Amino acid sequence: MKLPVMPPVAPMLAKSVPTIPPGASYEPKWDGFRSLIFRDGDDVEFGSRNEKPMTRYFPELVEAVRAELPPRCVLDGEIVVATDAGLDFEALQQRVHPAVSRVTMLSEKTPASFIAFDLLALDDEDYTGRPFAERRAALANALAGARAPIHLTPTTTDLAVAERWFVELEGAHLDGVIAKPLDGTYQPDKRVMFKIKHVRTADCVLAGFRWHKTSTEAAPLVGSLLLGLYHDDGRLQHVGVVGAFTAKRRAELVEELAPLLLGEGDDHPWQEWASAEAHQGQRLPGNVSRWNATKDLSFVPLRPERVLEVKYEHMEGTRFRHLAHFVRWRDDRTPESCTYEQLEQPLTYALDDIVPGLGAKAG
Repeated sequence: MKLPVMPPVAPMLAKSVPTIPPGASYEPKWDGFRSLIFRDGDDVEFGSRNEKPMTRYFPELVEAVRAELPPRCVLDGEIVVATDAGLDFEALQQRVHPAVSRVTMLSEKTPASFIAFDLLALDDEDYTGRPFAERRAALANALAGARAPIHLTPTTTDLAVAERWFVELEGAHLDGVIAKPLDGTYQPDKRVMFKIKHVRTADCVLAGFRWHKTSTEAAPLVGSLLLGLYHDDGRLQHVGVVGAFTAKRRAELVEELAPLLLGEGDDHPWQEWASAEAHQGQRLPGNVSRWNATKDLSFVPLRPERVLEVKYEHMEGTRFRHLAHFVRWRDDRTPESCTYEQLEQPLTYALDDIVPGLGAKAG
């Protein structure tokens, strides 16, 4: 492989801002795996944010790149799995597997798509020093004849359209909006773009905690708090965790949570999850990590009597998509009042309306 821009390359990054800035190019923020494609003839490599190759996990995209992209190019974009309901990040996570047989099976069962949104090189030309407006025009021209599963992300310079996207596209499980300076160059590993993401709050039941990885018997530290919400039928659903505490606060939580520890004979709504069989095919608090089979995800159950307010971005099914953040204790709320009804429901939106053909192959 011999290209004007050679792997590995760390992708250009974005910093969070609270509102959509004026005077930029706007595009949807796709919720997938960030990836750079390097193609030189039949040689194809998919880079990642940590600069490690992801090529082996997406054989169907390697073939699509050879069929649909210019013979020599470097593109920046996002690998996603699209379904009729929108983007499916959990299905995408399942694609990263060490077994070749499973990778092959999943490439057929949950095929991925690539959404291109920047151009680093084309033929013998290095585009990284050119303004984004010029890179975008060259990218659109290079992908003019590309077919699924290779797609070009939509863009606009109309702030009103970007604001509408921010509201509407969440219903297809998109992450928000990206704003790029029109005159900005491509700067690897630099936060020179802007991302605007949804942030909401919810009151959740505290139902357990995990010990921090540095916790010891002499110096115990709480790692994360396990959150629950009640279904209409009275079941307490595990919805995610809160972490990112200071070391001082982790130590304080050990004493603060001690009165909630289960006593002899106390029941817990998640006690059946102690059984290994309960974890088959499910995401439960005591399950084994998909990324590290030796990682201990066991938890300490607590009586579900305290309520805390958390910040979250959006839901994926019945769970928070990302790590939630602690806001405050809500001792004025009863655990039973913490239900799914409090959550804001985004409008539904079809992926095919954003990028034609993206959701059409879902199955």
